[in-house]
Amino acid sequence: MTIAGRAGADMDRQRLRVVLSGVFALILTVGLARFAYTPLLPVMRAEAGLTYLAGGWLAALNYAGYITGALIAAFGGDLRRKFHYYRMGLVAAVLSTGAMGLTENMLLWALLRFVAGMSSTAGMLLASGLVLDWLMRNHQRPILGLHFTGIGLGIVVSGLAAGAMAGRLDWAGQWLALGLLGLCFFLPAWRWLPAPPRTVAAAGAPAAAAAAMPGERPSRRWLGLLMASYFCAGFGYVVSATFIVDIVEKMPLLRGQGALVWVVVGVAAVPSSLVWDRLAARLGQVRALLLAYGLQIVSIVLPALSGAPLWNLASAALYGGTFAGIVSLTLALIGRRYPDNPAKAMARLTLSYGAAQVIAPAMTGAIATATGSYAGALVATAAVMLVGMAMLVGLQRAERSA
Repeated sequence: MTIAGRAGADMDRQRLRVVLSGVFALILTVGLARFAYTPLLPVMRAEAGLTYLAGGWLAALNYAGYITGALIAAFGGDLRRKFHYYRMGLVAAVLSTGAMGLTENMLLWALLRFVAGMSSTAGMLLASGLVLDWLMRNHQRPILGLHFTGIGLGIVVSGLAAGAMAGRLDWAGQWLALGLLGLCFFLPAWRWLPAPPRTVAAAGAPAAAAAAMPGERPSRRWLGLLMASYFCAGFGYVVSATFIVDIVEKMPLLRGQGALVWVVVGVAAVPSSLVWDRLAARLGQVRALLLAYGLQIVSIVLPALSGAPLWNLASAALYGGTFAGIVSLTLALIGRRYPDNPAKAMARLTLSYGAAQVIAPAMTGAIATATGSYAGALVATAAVMLVGMAMLVGLQRAERSA
């Protein structure tokens, strides 16, 4: 093999390790630290006495932690500092997951869910920004679709783990086991993502990219419409992400199959970012987002209309096949508009997404407590998503006028 060939092979291996580090970070911080709460919510309600309202508030505090982490990511300084925050998030994800099984104190649960929410920004925002930065600096194609397969894989891991532990471990043992499982993903996520260079100027590529695209910075109207639409997407995402297992467990024909439905969500989510990347290349990113929003609305409404297993499995597949794509497309869109510091731009946009994730679970828990059903919350969520589609139409018009 020639020197050039060996260099190319080395770069391919390094690129794979860097991308996989982000994937493993997502499995740990989002799939386990954040999403394991979804399949464990029914068993916590059955064995630990968690009420509908308390379950909703724990979810809301988790997303409040996510907003706090997003603020730290947005205003936390240069890329090297963000890299240190990324590693701190990995540690927090492992500890906050396992520690859920060590207490029955509601205040401690609230604190742990808040910390777990903060840690999830390490995978969603910091890892995606750091991976994108590395790809651009090393003249690689800056596509995040493969990175975001970690969301779906994390859901599959948490769903399969919950299904395997059901009937064998109590709720506390399941949390402890998930904390230990998280160590398997912690190690490659920690070791395989290299630290950024000490100065962006020394790296060259991000600064050069920013200088090469001075006219592509978005207008305030464009950014406002994108943030508003992403707020609505956060609303649609979090209600299903938090309550879908509990929703299907309340259906007589699907009782005991919540973990299976959660795995269906994850399996559908794994390839979705890559699929939506291809669709965006053909349709344009905003049109692809409109299609994804529309399909997610269908996934939200189906459980409110029918308790039939087939329709609810279709709902799970549609939800899994859209939410990760919406995240991937939106973050890639904003990251390319701010190539000098994509992590900071992504974090600012995510504040609107995170705000919805605090409001929606608390609203859903309150509606379920008042009505004994999630149907009203699902209908309200679908209406919010329709508003998000209207914001995207406005965004499309703003791009055409620009």
